[in-house]
Amino acid sequence: MTLPAAGKEVVQDANSPAAKSPAAPMTRPAPIAATAPDVTAELSEGAKAPGFALPRDGGETVKLADFAGNKLVIFFYPRAATPGCTREAIDFTRLAEDFAACGTQVIGVSADPRKAQESFRDKHQLVTPLISDETHQMLQAYGAWGEKSMYGKTFQGVLRTTVLIGANGRVAKIWRGVKVDGHADDVLAVAQKL
Repeated sequence: MTLPAAGKEVVQDANSPAAKSPAAPMTRPAPIAATAPDVTAELSEGAKAPGFALPRDGGETVKLADFAGNKLVIFFYPRAATPGCTREAIDFTRLAEDFAACGTQVIGVSADPRKAQESFRDKHQLVTPLISDETHQMLQAYGAWGEKSMYGKTFQGVLRTTVLIGANGRVAKIWRGVKVDGHADDVLAVAQKL
């Protein structure tokens, strides 16, 4: 059976067995509407940023709504305390005042548990809030979760990605397949022009 698109009415065919049955009511069912967003669709520039509410280092919950009216950089990193992720997080921390000066807040997101995020923060004196997405829902919604390969094996994991959201709540820029060296500086340059 093919379901109608959202907002379309379902009308039975006059020749269907149910329509010929004297007991079948001749009413039109209510329109079918989507109940959940399609997180498999790839996020694109100009799209409304997907909402989230997740725990951060320190135990608070962070929501997209917390950043309303501000620009927001979200950098998605594969794993706390690994060399590339450490360099990236330190670079964003180093530029924290510059981002703040242009009205931009920065958060980092990985699938690590909150305790690992806290240890990572403390070890490297990071000032950027670190968000824990162990369910991968935000990672998927932002296109930062997918197939990776290492040593000939494929697996699902965090794809190093950065998203810049404008003060209007829309995605202004997406960086996929990020190379760490110089990346935070590049993001800052775009945020300053936005």
